[in-house]
Amino acid sequence: MSFLLAILILIVLFLISAALVILVIGPLILLQPQRRKKEWYARFTTQLEPKDAGLSQEDVVIVCRDGIRLAGWLVAQPKRRSHGTVLYLHGVGDCKTGGIALTKFLYGLGYNIFLYDSRAHGESEGKYCTYGYYEKHDVVTVIDYLSGRRDLRVGSVGLFGTSMGAAVAIQAATIDDRIRAVVAEACFTDLRTISVDYQRRIIKLPWHFLRNVAMSRSQAIAQFKARDVSPLKAVQMLRTPILFIHGTLDSFIKHEYSEALFAAANEPKRFLSIEGANHNDVWDVGGTRYEKTLVSFLKKYIK
Repeated sequence: MSFLLAILILIVLFLISAALVILVIGPLILLQPQRRKKEWYARFTTQLEPKDAGLSQEDVVIVCRDGIRLAGWLVAQPKRRSHGTVLYLHGVGDCKTGGIALTKFLYGLGYNIFLYDSRAHGESEGKYCTYGYYEKHDVVTVIDYLSGRRDLRVGSVGLFGTSMGAAVAIQAATIDDRIRAVVAEACFTDLRTISVDYQRRIIKLPWHFLRNVAMSRSQAIAQFKARDVSPLKAVQMLRTPILFIHGTLDSFIKHEYSEALFAAANEPKRFLSIEGANHNDVWDVGGTRYEKTLVSFLKKYIK
């Protein structure tokens, strides 16, 4: 056997082994991200629920159309003072506790805020995360619930989504015209693209065929279509006002993805690029500029 043939056989065996490993662990990584709960945040803060931040809090359970129960918090203004309602959508692996600081900020502006754990996250039910395929319908269910509350002045509805939550927000806005504004912080373009990025970072293998192996198996397990999870396609259909926010040094989701989304989106749109910010410190680095941009955008479209 020649040396080159031996090398070729070893490469083929390695690729087969890698594909078999990805076939098993790929769907687990993609469909069942970590379930971070408020206890994880206890290492950094004492504000684990809205009430810890001095806010009113109502624990709410939303039942989705497929029976999955979502755990949420409603932070409501007195009915006569409400300027509208904002839904907070967290990122992959995170939970609603991550939105408490923003909730306090938005409450001070006169908005009702509803935070909830996405399916397969936090304290919510659900076995699989589909990055917007099913989650966009959960947003509609939440709005249905809030709109049916006679004790609540919902007004215009806006979505604030970060990371995966931003992708869900954009997709949800295409199917519910009650959504009057979207803030998309650190959003990806489509699931197939971002899954290759995650693959490179987690297992250090860049090949697309490994992504395809894991994606095919994931689609069969969770009964969804990965190609339909595409904020990039969704923004082209939207006429909903949208504010994109992204840190230039984001090491999880590339800054260029928000640039592509912004380029594809229809007016009215705005892009706030935060120089030097990574994935989870955009507000901290953006500071007053971040806050002023967010406030002006919400005040213009959520009335």
